[in-house]
Amino acid sequence: MIRRLRGWWQRRTIQFRTSVVATAVALIGLGVVAHAGTGIVSWLLIDSVDADLKRIAGGTASHVAAGSPVVGRPDVRVLGENGEPVDGLPSADLSEWQIAELSAGSGVLDFEAPAELHRWRGVPVTDPGGRRLLVAAEARLVGFADTAGRTGKLLSFGSVLAAALVGFATWLVVHRSLRPVDRIRSAAAGLPEGERLPVPEAADEIRALAEELNAMLARRDADTERLRRFTGDAAHELRNPVASIRAQAEVAVMHPDPDIAHETLQDIALEAQRLSTLVESLLALARAEREVEPTRPVDLTAAARTAAERLGSDVELDVPEGPVLVLASPAEVSTVLENIIGNALRYTRTLVRVSVQAEPGMGVRLLVDDDGPGIPAEHRMRVFDRFYRVEPDRARSTGGAGLGLALAAEAVRRRGGSVHAGEAPSGGARIEVRWPAAR
Repeated sequence: MIRRLRGWWQRRTIQFRTSVVATAVALIGLGVVAHAGTGIVSWLLIDSVDADLKRIAGGTASHVAAGSPVVGRPDVRVLGENGEPVDGLPSADLSEWQIAELSAGSGVLDFEAPAELHRWRGVPVTDPGGRRLLVAAEARLVGFADTAGRTGKLLSFGSVLAAALVGFATWLVVHRSLRPVDRIRSAAAGLPEGERLPVPEAADEIRALAEELNAMLARRDADTERLRRFTGDAAHELRNPVASIRAQAEVAVMHPDPDIAHETLQDIALEAQRLSTLVESLLALARAEREVEPTRPVDLTAAARTAAERLGSDVELDVPEGPVLVLASPAEVSTVLENIIGNALRYTRTLVRVSVQAEPGMGVRLLVDDDGPGIPAEHRMRVFDRFYRVEPDRARSTGGAGLGLALAAEAVRRRGGSVHAGEAPSGGARIEVRWPAAR
């Protein structure tokens, strides 16, 4: 039952839940105030009556203490210590605890059927003979119960009415406050690509939400555009080797000459190798974008030595003796070194020079220089784009897929670094990488 009730409550709208909670809180709070108000009104009425009774009883007590004859009155009685009358009038019909309270100077209420109240207030006094007496003054509280009851009913009704007004006001305020959310929802339902959600004028939480959603939409559009461009480029790059393999296979089928078939199979093997390299590069790029390893200090000097030993003897190192730490992951550092050095090895004539420099306050600098044809200035900003080649024909002859530098740049920029292309001192290409240094 409780679970179903909780489920029903959670399915209600924010406007409904907020209004119900505000109404309930207001009703409880105002109910407590009404109850307290009724008690305060009753206390004020009785306190006013007590003041008059105390004044009347005090005057009679002064006469008794002075030795004046004790003369009883219906509303002012002179009693002994045990409550017996000493003023010549009938018994006052007060119980022992009431006599004790009056003797202590307190007031008591005496109920008389059907709903008549009497208020007594006593003043103890000693007559000249040393006898202890009690002067008790009485007053009928005419209409007290009716007044207290009406006051309680009026306050209760006012509490219910005020709680209803609070709930209605809350309903209107929440409804008006959620209008920007409705506009955002309506706009989001048919929002075309490139458009943004309306931002409310008020600098409130809904405005902040709309701005964050617009920022998310901007990232989504950028990712969509990047994915669209990547898919188109990948399809174009994959189409060429596949078409070449198909054409060469058809030639081999049409010309069963062993010499021609052998030459054709060699060409097919080269295209298949290029296709395999391209697919592996695409998988590596997709994996790099999806999986981000935790950042930790990595020794760039040791990684450069390992990469140089693995890639061949055409790599010359210029690195410090001690470790140079960068903030990255070992896999990312290895990927960057292999792709940049491997790209330089494809175009260098004699030697690739790899330098590692630690610059205080500037991070860590990695330089990869070759003595090849270099990168023209107009292409240096785009060589890190996916599938971009300075000279497509030469790139195909070297087996490049146009993804190595893009993969390296993605790994470096993800860690807050930067990658730039320039000119080496030998006239070839220079790739400069800056990594955040680790302490």
